[in-house]
Amino acid sequence: MKHTLGKKERLKSRKLIEKLYAEGKSVKAYPLRMMYIQTEHTSDFPAQVGVSVPKRNFKLAVDRNRIKRLMRESYRLQKSIVYNNLDAPYVFMISYLGKEEMKYEEIYSKMEKLLTLFTYKTKNKEDETIQL
Repeated sequence: MKHTLGKKERLKSRKLIEKLYAEGKSVKAYPLRMMYIQTEHTSDFPAQVGVSVPKRNFKLAVDRNRIKRLMRESYRLQKSIVYNNLDAPYVFMISYLGKEEMKYEEIYSKMEKLLTLFTYKTKNKEDETIQL
């Protein structure tokens, strides 16, 4: 598997994002939260992902953009955790909930925990939110 995160793997559809927030489920590994929903999408990949950082917590765009870059990079390197365990197409939105910027190593480990929780939850089809 290539460690890339191309245009087709990114969540861009406004309709899918609205559906995701209206009907989606979530898992958390503070400071990251993943909203997800099992749905068809236009990509050939098993998942489409988007990242978000709230303006309320980080006023400066440079700070928000840096955190988003770190989140995308940590997802890109670890997406095989998810891809190897999916049997249906999914759509994700990964949000940063913290109020302080974390180092890349911490985000990387939290992303790993989050993706592992997601695969565990989808395999076991649990309905309650899991937190670590």
